[in-house]
Amino acid sequence: MTFKRGYRDLVAWQKAMDLVRTVYFLSDTWPQREQFGLTQQVRRAVVSVPANIAEGNGRTGSREFRHHLSVAHGSLCEVETLLFVAHDQGYLDLEKREHVLEQSEEVGRLVRGLMRSLSE
Repeated sequence: MTFKRGYRDLVAWQKAMDLVRTVYFLSDTWPQREQFGLTQQVRRAVVSVPANIAEGNGRTGSREFRHHLSVAHGSLCEVETLLFVAHDQGYLDLEKREHVLEQSEEVGRLVRGLMRSLSE
């Protein structure tokens, strides 16, 4: 199955961009000493999610698209792990962590759904 729409029309990309905004907003409150540590790492990982969805969609074949969706899903798992670390360090309260994890889980479902649709 080939996608004729642009990547910006994909709900997975749109929700991943929402997740980027949330993570950037939350990580703005983390300690300055984490600027080049946890903050930078979680931001790079979360940006990787929509970036890989977009790059995969821009590729010529569904196999390449699936590969980039797999990378996006891996980055999403990294984001979730880093959010647990932030919570453990006291940078993120439980309510905010759970909210952002719900967003992440939704993106994960959408990405996996896209991967399944490309395999059919």
